[in-house]
Amino acid sequence: MGDTDLPRVTGVLLAAGAGKRLGRGPKALLPYRGRTLVEDAAETMLVGGCHEVVVVLGANAQAVCARANLEPYRIVVNHDWSSGMGSSYLAGDAAAHTKNHILVALVDQPGLSVTTVSRLLVSHRPGRISSAAYSSLDSPRVLRRGHPMVIDAGLRPAVASTVSGDAGARVFLRQKPWLVDLIDCSDESTGEDVDTIEQMHRLL
Repeated sequence: MGDTDLPRVTGVLLAAGAGKRLGRGPKALLPYRGRTLVEDAAETMLVGGCHEVVVVLGANAQAVCARANLEPYRIVVNHDWSSGMGSSYLAGDAAAHTKNHILVALVDQPGLSVTTVSRLLVSHRPGRISSAAYSSLDSPRVLRRGHPMVIDAGLRPAVASTVSGDAGARVFLRQKPWLVDLIDCSDESTGEDVDTIEQMHRLL
């Protein structure tokens, strides 16, 4: 099988939330590395090996588009963003070609790196889900499942059928944990996101 026959990967960046707990508007527009979080994450996914990147916006989508340079990426606006992350996941999944794997990432995870994305893509096995995993100082030998994750093209319909509310792919992952490969990315990041003012130091 030639390289042109290999499944491609669409990066799906979930960036639709309003950032209410943080109180500073959409987290997509938080400053990070001299630009916005959404710009940094989308470029990281593309450079890491995704064939294309779909950015799912929602709250204040027009303001995000006006302030962030998202021209290299496909933009999907989830008008039902307030119903929870699940609707954004489904919007991104629907935008990706049905034969593509998808790599799902969260915009408020500033530790996302090109190495993490590349490692997940290289490690992915057919018919499975490859999830970044992280250890903690308290339990360095125990890996905690996190984002981003690669969802095999063949599993996408089954995963989508379980998505609702704010759960995203969580229900499917809990129902069929034997299909999930944990890929240790602890050397790249803690995998933590930014939800509160106290966690803003993660952007430094």
